[in-house]
Amino acid sequence: MINIEKANAEFNKYVRNYDPQNPKIKLKINHIKRVEVISKDLATKIGLSKEDIELAEIIGLLHDIGRFEQIRLYNTFADKKSVNHGELGVKILFEDGLIRNFIEDNQYDNIIKIAIKNHNKSKIDNELTEKELLHSKIIRDSDKTDIFNVLNIEDAEACYETKDMSKEIASPEIYREFMEEHKIDYKNRKSSADILISHFAYVFDYNFEYGLEILNEKQYLDKLYKKFKFDDKQTEKMITEVYKKAKEFIEKCVK
Repeated sequence: MINIEKANAEFNKYVRNYDPQNPKIKLKINHIKRVEVISKDLATKIGLSKEDIELAEIIGLLHDIGRFEQIRLYNTFADKKSVNHGELGVKILFEDGLIRNFIEDNQYDNIIKIAIKNHNKSKIDNELTEKELLHSKIIRDSDKTDIFNVLNIEDAEACYETKDMSKEIASPEIYREFMEEHKIDYKNRKSSADILISHFAYVFDYNFEYGLEILNEKQYLDKLYKKFKFDDKQTEKMITEVYKKAKEFIEKCVK
Protein backbone atom coordinates (compact mmCIF):
# COMPACT_ATOMS: atom_id res chain seq x y z
CA MET A 1 0.00 0.00 0.00
CA ILE A 2 1.22 3.49 -0.88
CA ASN A 3 0.38 6.43 1.39
CA ILE A 4 1.15 9.52 -0.69
CA GLU A 5 0.35 11.97 2.11
CA LYS A 6 2.77 10.23 4.47
CA ALA A 7 5.44 10.09 1.76
CA ASN A 8 5.14 13.83 1.17
CA ALA A 9 5.29 14.54 4.90
CA GLU A 10 8.47 12.47 5.15
CA PHE A 11 9.93 14.27 2.15
CA ASN A 12 9.25 17.64 3.76
CA LYS A 13 10.92 16.40 6.92
CA TYR A 14 13.94 15.11 4.99
CA VAL A 15 14.62 18.35 3.10
CA ARG A 16 14.58 20.33 6.35
CA ASN A 17 18.06 18.86 6.85
CA TYR A 18 19.27 21.18 4.08
CA ASP A 19 19.57 24.96 3.87
CA PRO A 20 16.22 26.31 2.59
CA GLN A 21 17.91 29.62 1.71
CA ASN A 22 20.22 27.88 -0.75
CA PRO A 23 18.68 28.64 -4.18
CA LYS A 24 19.79 25.24 -5.49
CA ILE A 25 17.91 23.48 -2.68
CA LYS A 26 14.81 25.57 -3.28
CA LEU A 27 14.98 24.96 -7.03
CA LYS A 28 15.22 21.21 -6.54
CA ILE A 29 12.38 20.98 -4.00
CA ASN A 30 10.05 22.89 -6.34
CA HIS A 31 11.12 20.79 -9.32
CA ILE A 32 10.47 17.54 -7.45
CA LYS A 33 7.01 18.63 -6.36
CA ARG A 34 6.06 19.54 -9.92
CA VAL A 35 7.45 16.28 -11.31
CA GLU A 36 5.36 14.38 -8.78
CA VAL A 37 2.21 16.08 -10.12
CA ILE A 38 3.18 15.59 -13.78
CA SER A 39 3.87 11.90 -13.11
CA LYS A 40 0.44 11.49 -11.53
CA ASP A 41 -1.25 13.32 -14.40
CA LEU A 42 0.62 11.32 -17.05
CA ALA A 43 -0.21 8.00 -15.38
CA THR A 44 -3.85 9.08 -15.19
CA LYS A 45 -3.85 10.25 -18.82
CA ILE A 46 -2.68 6.87 -20.13
CA GLY A 47 -5.31 5.04 -18.09
CA LEU A 48 -3.28 3.30 -15.41
CA SER A 49 -4.74 1.76 -12.25
CA LYS A 50 -4.92 3.67 -8.95
CA GLU A 51 -2.00 1.60 -7.70
CA ASP A 52 0.20 2.51 -10.67
CA ILE A 53 -0.82 6.17 -10.48
CA GLU A 54 0.27 6.29 -6.84
CA LEU A 55 3.46 4.42 -7.72
CA ALA A 56 4.21 6.98 -10.44
CA GLU A 57 3.62 9.75 -7.88
CA ILE A 58 6.02 8.37 -5.31
CA ILE A 59 8.69 7.76 -7.95
CA GLY A 60 8.25 11.40 -9.00
CA LEU A 61 8.68 12.44 -5.38
CA LEU A 62 11.84 10.38 -4.88
CA HIS A 63 13.52 10.55 -8.29
CA ASP A 64 15.91 13.38 -7.34
CA ILE A 65 16.43 12.54 -3.68
CA GLY A 66 20.16 12.24 -4.39
CA ARG A 67 20.35 15.88 -5.47
CA PHE A 68 20.37 17.21 -1.91
CA GLU A 69 23.51 15.37 -0.86
CA GLN A 70 25.03 16.22 -4.24
CA ILE A 71 24.48 19.91 -3.54
CA ARG A 72 25.72 19.65 0.05
CA LEU A 73 28.90 17.82 -0.93
CA TYR A 74 29.72 19.39 -4.30
CA ASN A 75 27.46 22.46 -4.70
CA THR A 76 26.67 21.54 -8.31
CA PHE A 77 24.02 19.77 -10.35
CA ALA A 78 26.65 18.64 -12.87
CA ASP A 79 26.97 14.88 -12.45
CA LYS A 80 30.22 14.76 -14.43
CA LYS A 81 31.81 17.14 -11.92
CA SER A 82 30.48 15.32 -8.88
CA VAL A 83 28.43 12.12 -8.72
CA ASN A 84 25.60 10.42 -10.63
CA HIS A 85 22.61 11.75 -8.71
CA GLY A 86 20.34 8.88 -9.81
CA GLU A 87 22.73 6.28 -8.45
CA LEU A 88 23.29 8.33 -5.30
CA GLY A 89 19.52 8.47 -4.77
CA VAL A 90 19.29 4.68 -5.08
CA LYS A 91 22.08 4.30 -2.52
CA ILE A 92 20.43 6.68 -0.04
CA LEU A 93 17.05 4.99 -0.39
CA PHE A 94 17.96 1.32 -0.62
CA GLU A 95 21.45 0.87 0.83
CA ASP A 96 21.06 3.38 3.64
CA GLY A 97 17.45 2.27 4.18
CA LEU A 98 15.67 5.60 3.79
CA ILE A 99 12.99 4.09 1.56
CA ARG A 100 11.06 2.72 4.56
CA ASN A 101 10.48 6.28 5.74
CA PHE A 102 8.47 6.92 2.58
CA ILE A 103 6.73 3.59 2.00
CA GLU A 104 6.30 0.70 4.40
CA ASP A 105 5.43 -1.92 1.77
CA ASN A 106 8.53 -3.37 0.11
CA GLN A 107 6.72 -4.96 -2.85
CA TYR A 108 7.40 -1.89 -5.02
CA ASP A 109 11.06 -1.51 -4.09
CA ASN A 110 12.56 -2.90 -7.27
CA ILE A 111 10.33 -0.85 -9.56
CA ILE A 112 11.13 2.35 -7.64
CA LYS A 113 14.83 1.52 -7.64
CA ILE A 114 14.95 0.75 -11.37
CA ALA A 115 12.95 3.86 -12.31
CA ILE A 116 15.14 6.21 -10.25
CA LYS A 117 18.31 4.56 -11.55
CA ASN A 118 17.11 5.00 -15.15
CA HIS A 119 15.57 8.47 -14.95
CA ASN A 120 18.79 10.31 -15.83
CA LYS A 121 20.51 7.76 -18.06
CA SER A 122 21.11 8.46 -21.73
CA LYS A 123 18.83 5.49 -22.45
CA ILE A 124 16.79 3.01 -20.44
CA ASP A 125 18.44 -0.27 -19.45
CA ASN A 126 17.60 -3.39 -21.43
CA GLU A 127 15.76 -6.44 -20.07
CA LEU A 128 13.40 -4.68 -17.68
CA THR A 129 10.02 -6.11 -16.75
CA GLU A 130 6.97 -4.52 -18.32
CA LYS A 131 6.15 -2.53 -15.18
CA GLU A 132 9.78 -1.47 -14.58
CA LEU A 133 9.94 -0.19 -18.15
CA LEU A 134 6.58 1.59 -17.86
CA HIS A 135 7.54 3.51 -14.74
CA SER A 136 11.01 4.29 -16.07
CA LYS A 137 9.35 5.85 -19.11
CA ILE A 138 6.88 7.84 -17.00
CA ILE A 139 9.52 9.40 -14.76
CA ARG A 140 11.83 10.19 -17.66
CA ASP A 141 9.05 12.04 -19.51
CA SER A 142 7.83 13.84 -16.39
CA ASP A 143 11.33 14.91 -15.38
CA LYS A 144 12.17 16.26 -18.84
CA THR A 145 8.91 18.16 -19.03
CA ASP A 146 9.61 20.12 -15.88
CA ILE A 147 13.27 20.55 -16.76
CA PHE A 148 12.10 22.66 -19.70
CA ASN A 149 10.12 24.74 -17.22
CA VAL A 150 13.16 25.11 -14.95
CA LEU A 151 15.37 26.12 -17.87
CA ASN A 152 12.97 28.96 -18.62
CA ILE A 153 12.41 30.30 -15.10
CA GLU A 154 15.95 30.02 -13.72
CA ASP A 155 18.98 32.07 -14.74
CA ALA A 156 21.83 30.79 -16.91
CA GLU A 157 24.19 30.31 -14.00
CA ALA A 158 21.75 27.98 -12.20
CA CYS A 159 21.12 25.85 -15.29
CA TYR A 160 24.27 26.17 -17.39
CA GLU A 161 26.92 27.21 -14.87
CA THR A 162 27.77 30.35 -16.83
CA LYS A 163 26.85 33.95 -16.14
CA ASP A 164 27.10 35.00 -19.79
CA MET A 165 25.70 32.61 -22.37
CA SER A 166 26.41 35.11 -25.17
CA LYS A 167 30.11 34.20 -25.15
CA GLU A 168 29.53 30.47 -25.55
CA ILE A 169 30.43 28.55 -28.73
CA ALA A 170 28.47 25.53 -30.01
CA SER A 171 30.43 22.47 -31.16
CA PRO A 172 29.82 21.26 -34.75
CA GLU A 173 29.82 17.63 -33.54
CA ILE A 174 27.04 18.25 -31.00
CA TYR A 175 25.07 20.16 -33.62
CA ARG A 176 25.48 17.29 -36.11
CA GLU A 177 24.29 14.72 -33.58
CA PHE A 178 21.21 16.80 -32.90
CA MET A 179 20.32 17.34 -36.54
CA GLU A 180 20.59 13.59 -37.14
CA GLU A 181 18.30 13.03 -34.14
CA HIS A 182 20.99 10.94 -32.51
CA LYS A 183 21.53 10.68 -28.77
CA ILE A 184 23.80 13.48 -27.71
CA ASP A 185 27.05 12.10 -26.35
CA TYR A 186 27.41 14.18 -23.19
CA LYS A 187 31.12 13.42 -23.07
CA ASN A 188 31.56 15.50 -26.24
CA ARG A 189 29.91 18.62 -24.82
CA LYS A 190 32.48 21.40 -24.54
CA SER A 191 30.39 24.47 -23.72
CA SER A 192 27.16 25.71 -22.19
CA ALA A 193 25.85 26.17 -25.74
CA ASP A 194 26.37 22.43 -26.26
CA ILE A 195 24.38 21.76 -23.08
CA LEU A 196 21.58 23.96 -24.46
CA ILE A 197 21.52 21.90 -27.67
CA SER A 198 21.38 18.69 -25.63
CA HIS A 199 18.38 20.09 -23.76
CA PHE A 200 16.54 20.74 -27.02
CA ALA A 201 17.39 17.12 -27.94
CA TYR A 202 15.21 15.92 -25.05
CA VAL A 203 12.22 16.15 -27.40
CA PHE A 204 13.50 13.10 -29.32
CA ASP A 205 13.44 10.96 -26.18
CA TYR A 206 9.80 11.24 -25.09
CA ASN A 207 7.80 8.06 -24.65
CA PHE A 208 4.29 9.55 -24.45
CA GLU A 209 2.62 12.46 -26.23
CA TYR A 210 1.45 14.01 -22.96
CA GLY A 211 4.76 15.69 -22.13
CA LEU A 212 5.18 16.99 -25.66
CA GLU A 213 1.67 18.42 -25.48
CA ILE A 214 2.69 20.36 -22.37
CA LEU A 215 5.85 21.67 -24.07
CA ASN A 216 3.72 22.84 -26.98
CA GLU A 217 0.98 24.36 -24.83
CA LYS A 218 3.39 26.18 -22.50
CA GLN A 219 5.62 27.26 -25.43
CA TYR A 220 8.68 26.14 -23.50
CA LEU A 221 10.85 25.73 -26.60
CA ASP A 222 9.94 29.18 -27.92
CA LYS A 223 10.76 30.81 -24.58
CA LEU A 224 14.03 28.93 -24.23
CA TYR A 225 15.13 29.88 -27.74
CA LYS A 226 14.36 33.56 -27.14
CA LYS A 227 16.11 33.56 -23.77
CA PHE A 228 19.68 33.61 -25.13
CA LYS A 229 21.61 35.50 -27.79
CA PHE A 230 25.07 34.54 -28.99
CA ASP A 231 27.88 36.79 -30.17
CA ASP A 232 29.26 34.05 -32.40
CA LYS A 233 27.20 34.11 -35.60
CA GLN A 234 27.73 30.43 -36.38
CA THR A 235 26.55 29.45 -32.90
CA GLU A 236 23.51 31.72 -33.26
CA LYS A 237 22.69 30.01 -36.57
CA MET A 238 23.14 26.51 -35.08
CA ILE A 239 20.84 27.27 -32.13
CA THR A 240 18.20 28.67 -34.50
CA GLU A 241 18.27 25.51 -36.62
CA VAL A 242 18.16 23.33 -33.51
CA TYR A 243 15.11 25.21 -32.21
CA LYS A 244 13.30 24.95 -35.55
CA LYS A 245 13.90 21.21 -35.85
CA ALA A 246 12.80 20.54 -32.26
CA LYS A 247 9.70 22.67 -32.77
CA GLU A 248 8.78 20.87 -36.00
CA PHE A 249 9.30 17.50 -34.33
CA ILE A 250 6.87 18.36 -31.52
CA GLU A 251 4.26 19.74 -33.91
CA LYS A 252 4.32 16.47 -35.90
CA CYS A 253 3.92 14.40 -32.73
CA VAL A 254 1.02 16.29 -31.16
CA LYS A 255 -1.25 16.75 -34.18
